[in-house]
Amino acid sequence: MNTTAVRADRRVARDAVAIGLATGAYGLSYGAIAVASGLSVAQASFLSLFAFTGASQFALVGVVGAGGSAVAAVVAALLLGARNTLYAVRLAELLQLRGFGRRALGAQFVIDETTAMAVAQEDRDQGRRAFWLTGAAVFVCWNVATLIGALAGDLIADPAALGLDAAFPAAFLALLAPKLRERPALLAAVAGAAVALLATPLLPPGLPVLLAVVPALVVALWQRRVVR
Repeated sequence: MNTTAVRADRRVARDAVAIGLATGAYGLSYGAIAVASGLSVAQASFLSLFAFTGASQFALVGVVGAGGSAVAAVVAALLLGARNTLYAVRLAELLQLRGFGRRALGAQFVIDETTAMAVAQEDRDQGRRAFWLTGAAVFVCWNVATLIGALAGDLIADPAALGLDAAFPAAFLALLAPKLRERPALLAAVAGAAVALLATPLLPPGLPVLLAVVPALVVALWQRRVVR
């Protein structure tokens, strides 16, 4: 292996670990928020292991914590997780996975961070390496951080006293902020927030979040028509 390839491998590994550690910080918040919202430590950890997509997990515990129904919480999580299917379409050609086991593991790792790392590489081999290393790093850090955050949150008698009730919206805004650089995304976010604020006093918990998706769909359809 030549020097350039070795340097590229080291860079990918370094970036993957850095992304894993950074994502783990959100995992601490998620674990604490999940317990503050009424989930047990085991339930919070189960979600991180098998529903491995941070934004959807935050949405689920946010709806549950607000008193929303389980159906509303699951639907909100699924709506946010739907974007991962688009990532999967993009990654399928790059990864070319064979066999049920590898495909199942690959599907588990299809998230924002792994997609960004994989498609940013100059060749297919580096893209595959970036995908798997980033997926492993984020998965381990996210789950360890979830457990630590959940255990810490479980020891706090009044989570609201430490501001954990505000941690969910703060963490969610932090996840959302980098995606608002384009005007359509910003328009959808502002319109969705306005709908949610107006609907909150009138509808049961969880439903305003679902209703807020409507402006985003309208903006997406409008943008698709403009592109055509």
